[in-house]
Amino acid sequence: MKAAREAIARDIGRILQALAGLMFVSVLVPLVWGEYYAVPVMIASGTVPFALGRVLSTRFRAAVELEKRHGMIVAALGWFFVAIFGALPFFLLAWTVELAPASLSTPPQTTTLAAFTDPLNAVFESMSGFTGTGLTMTDDEAVLPRTLQWWRSFTQWVGGVGVIVLTTAILARPGSGSLTLYESEARTEKIHPSIVSTVRTIWWIFILFTLLSIMLLWLAGMGPWGAINHAMTGLSTGGFSITDESIASYDSVAIDFALLPVMILGSIAFSIHYLILQGQLNNFYDDLQTRWIFIYMTAGSIVVWAIVYGYGTYDSPFEALRYGLFQFVSAATCTGFQTAVDETNVALGRWPVQAQLTISIGMVIGAAAGSTVGGIKLIRALTLLKGVRYRITDVFYPPTAVRRLQIDGRRLDETAASREVEEAAIVTFLWITFLVLGVLVLLTVLPAGEYPLENVILEVASTQGNVGLSTGITGSETLPALGKVMFLFNMWIGRLEIVPVLVALRALFRRGGLYE
Repeated sequence: MKAAREAIARDIGRILQALAGLMFVSVLVPLVWGEYYAVPVMIASGTVPFALGRVLSTRFRAAVELEKRHGMIVAALGWFFVAIFGALPFFLLAWTVELAPASLSTPPQTTTLAAFTDPLNAVFESMSGFTGTGLTMTDDEAVLPRTLQWWRSFTQWVGGVGVIVLTTAILARPGSGSLTLYESEARTEKIHPSIVSTVRTIWWIFILFTLLSIMLLWLAGMGPWGAINHAMTGLSTGGFSITDESIASYDSVAIDFALLPVMILGSIAFSIHYLILQGQLNNFYDDLQTRWIFIYMTAGSIVVWAIVYGYGTYDSPFEALRYGLFQFVSAATCTGFQTAVDETNVALGRWPVQAQLTISIGMVIGAAAGSTVGGIKLIRALTLLKGVRYRITDVFYPPTAVRRLQIDGRRLDETAASREVEEAAIVTFLWITFLVLGVLVLLTVLPAGEYPLENVILEVASTQGNVGLSTGITGSETLPALGKVMFLFNMWIGRLEIVPVLVALRALFRRGGLYE
């Protein structure tokens, strides 16, 4: 119906206004660093979404509250348009440097920045940033202007918590509409009865942890600019870096181990962080997801360490532990920082097949729902395992027995248990289906025989899991255009857990879909 379209347009307008605000705030960076040629770029980049968002939100301010399916459409389209308009700083700054005369004191053009003169590369970088994926079209992040280094990190920092969560915190009004939008971004946890209070508490927690992360990395030996950027992208489990070889550029044991707690903090649900900060430390163990984060990350790291050491990838047990532990935690938290690189920047792609597949499993599962991570999420994996065991053991009980499935402290009856397991199974099935589709597309567009299957699987799992670890396939020159488009879709559905995107696509392509 018309009312639904108006409500969708209004809320997308509000999201675009929030995006514009991020761009206007970022004007401070080129001013501080003396990159004055970037100031009009950031102002122009923000003006476009602000003007469009203002028109939409003003014209349809009286629209009705959203229903659940319309909230999903807002989430899917909102994230899509944020990625499109978020590409403007990359695109406009690249062309400013490309075309500006030397009299404007612009830096010389580099191949890294020139890649963003292609709008597809700019959109890819923006989508990778906001979805917290971390795959990049750059070949040397260190030569980017500070303005773009900041914008890349800032998009991941905001995207880690959620674009809609930010919009709700700043612009939303209390009411059922805020709840619908909040839940449409794959979130269900509530810290307070009020959604607006919940999202503001989430942001206060996130800001506090960001400051602590900056201090920790600075004490570990990272410079102030590096500490700020890597704290933002590490806590948001995004993985963008300001150096050419990610964290490997620092070649520091202290920095490697300092980043482990930063990434793990980002992988724990915000509601659990709130309880722990309130002094309820028992939630480290009592909460099912938090307990299993430590169990499966420890187990996965041991497996990877045993493989890379056993196959002679590294000479000493400590070296194997250092790289194996970091890469598995980086994968399982969906961060994507890399330390396993060498002069060709594809060392991870030359790890033993068993190690690459173990890391791929970590990326597919992810960590806690309600955190900043991607993947299927631990709670779904555990629900499926418990559901399978529940069904198998059912044959050993008499038909009259009354049974309950216990998940995360909740005792579910037959109906509730079936619903929970079904939801987990559907998302997992869709996730694997699109993972396979991405692998098939990549195998089709890449030169035959250039990359082994395990490299392709890891790359697609990294993309859809919003991780960012790469075997060298992703790049402005190495990845064909069709592969970039496929990866854009993988990142988009991975961040929103697939269903909202499918609902939006059905509404767009089915006649009358937005009228229902």
